[in-house]
Amino acid sequence: MNKKLAAALSGGAVLVLTLSGCSDDSDNKVNDWAKKVCDQVQPQLQKIANANASIQQQTADNSKPADVQKTDSAAFKQISQAYKALGSAVDSAGPPPVDDGETTQKEAVKELNASSVAYANLQKKVDDLNTKDQAKFADGLKGIADELNKISTNGDQALKKLQSGDVGNAMAKQKGCQKPTASASPSSGSSKSASPSKDTKDPKASKEASSSASPSEKS
Repeated sequence: MNKKLAAALSGGAVLVLTLSGCSDDSDNKVNDWAKKVCDQVQPQLQKIANANASIQQQTADNSKPADVQKTDSAAFKQISQAYKALGSAVDSAGPPPVDDGETTQKEAVKELNASSVAYANLQKKVDDLNTKDQAKFADGLKGIADELNKISTNGDQALKKLQSGDVGNAMAKQKGCQKPTASASPSSGSSKSASPSKDTKDPKASKEASSSASPSEKS
């Protein structure tokens, strides 16, 4: 059942930039703004990728409910904290120097913070699951996976807008906004303690980047 969670995480959209257009026509002010944001974004994207990887690694059919619960709880907590930090990064950078930049920024911050709250709520639900009864635990995980699907596709319009036009092009050129490779588990927080997972996708890797992105987006 944890496979459903892993699949749902793969279907969402994140501030991860997967834009194909990387033109160099953005002015210096826009590029400076993008760098300010992306320099803070990368560590958080790494945390999200690592959390997703840890859930995927705990998908064996013989995984013990208690182990799955512990892994998923830690992952959701880490993802929640990462989205909160992403919201702070976009907020502290100030409005991007483009038309309607202030509104775009505020809406993006609002969505990121909402995602943080949503994942924190998922953590609480995982913590409350009955690990003594395998059937009930599986049903509980199914409900959480369904909720995760909704989170991942709801309300991502502001982030899409932030990632469009000159701002999107400028962010796409920044290494800090590129999708990272998962390398650590949520509990360790260290890239030394978990094996890399090349197939792992970011919890919110954009819909265009994931064919399974039908799960509802934004968190």
